[in-house]
Amino acid sequence: MADDYLVRIGKLIRDARQHRGWTQSQLAEALGTSQSAVNRIERGNQNISLEMIARIGEALDSEIVSLGYAGPMHLRVVGGRRLSGAIDVKTSKNACVALLCASLLNQGRTVLRRVARIEEVYRLLEVLGSIGVRTRWINDGVDLEIVPPAELDLAAIDADAARRTRSIIMFLGPLLHRMDHFKLPYAGGCDLGTRTVEPHMIALRRFGLDIAATEGQYHAQVDRSASPDRPIVLTERGDTVTENALLAAARHDGTTVIRNASSNYMVQDLCFFLEALGVKVDGIGTTTLTVHGVPTIDVDVDYSPSEDPVEAMSLVAAAVVTESELTVRRVPIEFLEIELAVLEEMGLDHDRTPEYFADNGRTRLVDLTVRPSKLEAPIDKIHPMPFPGLNIDNVPFFAAIAAVAQGKTLIHDWVYDNRAIYLTDLNRLGGRLQLLDPHRVLVEGPTRWRAAEMMCPPALRPAVVVLLAMMAAEGTSVLRNVYVINRGYEDLAERLNSIGAQIEIFRDI
Repeated sequence: MADDYLVRIGKLIRDARQHRGWTQSQLAEALGTSQSAVNRIERGNQNISLEMIARIGEALDSEIVSLGYAGPMHLRVVGGRRLSGAIDVKTSKNACVALLCASLLNQGRTVLRRVARIEEVYRLLEVLGSIGVRTRWINDGVDLEIVPPAELDLAAIDADAARRTRSIIMFLGPLLHRMDHFKLPYAGGCDLGTRTVEPHMIALRRFGLDIAATEGQYHAQVDRSASPDRPIVLTERGDTVTENALLAAARHDGTTVIRNASSNYMVQDLCFFLEALGVKVDGIGTTTLTVHGVPTIDVDVDYSPSEDPVEAMSLVAAAVVTESELTVRRVPIEFLEIELAVLEEMGLDHDRTPEYFADNGRTRLVDLTVRPSKLEAPIDKIHPMPFPGLNIDNVPFFAAIAAVAQGKTLIHDWVYDNRAIYLTDLNRLGGRLQLLDPHRVLVEGPTRWRAAEMMCPPALRPAVVVLLAMMAAEGTSVLRNVYVINRGYEDLAERLNSIGAQIEIFRDI
């Protein structure tokens, strides 16, 4: 029991430190102790006195002693309110995690601008810190600086943090250039059914990476004599698979052709970042990428990831479901054109500004104003396709949108084994969704939403869909244990409150 409390206290201290934007070394310096001692405290591996807890709380300006164990975070939503005004889209969660993994390619200093401060990023920062990478928030906690060590200490990897993110699998591509053999914990993340890592292994095997999965770990061995002497054809056009192949090709001394590659937004951002590192990539935005690798990358690089089209879709859906007029600024329009075309077919009243460039100088943005509309169910089913089709992660938002439209809408989420099942949680809030099979849901609208108290679905996008429906429902709803939302959205409740929502964050006492 004592060990359990030490772990809980350690997590509180770690969260307070990260909120302050400090590294473990900075906290250690303030306390007059060592970075390794702070690391042990945060892992719950060191006894800690009340005096030390008080000193840490004073250093971090955090009431650690009075708070005690915070417990899971919940949301109390007073629904039926109209949204108004304007809100900016944050930088892409999926691009940020890919760029954090890509920073392992570089022996120099990497600065990433306006990084999403979300749980998924925090978990990766914990992993990077545990293997010796120095990271710190700069410019008032807006930007992130990453400086790698000469040698990575994979033996010290924070396995708990690694298992809480599926992004850890994208360490494989960079690491195969840095060591001949290494171990990584199994990838975790959302509960979306079986998501095989085999496509990653097929692609990386061409670079000499051999993986054996045993005892909760990937055991990796690298054959330095291997080289992709012909084009790599990906067996699925997946985003992370493409990114892993790109990361492996970036430091391969030669030219690598990747076919059936994803051309989605986070892949494009990764390509732009690789070009900033000095790696030439031909075919960006297409399904054939040609990478001219360089064996050594040692540059100081400064890069701004572009905005998140899935967050943009979340905000558009929030306006639609609550029947509000709202301006969503900095929308990466190239990655929402199909979604907006479907919404136009359904009768959405909206307009957009002329296009302008994101801070990366490449991604096209618009400001989008959505108005209350009388929607009709689309004639065709809603289904995802690889870019430039309707984004896989935007499919769940159409469940909430279809629920306020007149008629029946078939939603076919063929990618994930059981994400469609979580969409039926909307029935608790007055929705009429019929699960036809694990991949297909029939949504009948319009819906008269009603308040409810429920547990958060264990998948990111369905969880946000439930939150949006609660915002539309008259009365007070409670959504319990929203960690999964914090994995992918920065300060979502506070930002929705800034445009008229009424959402209270609370914890059990």
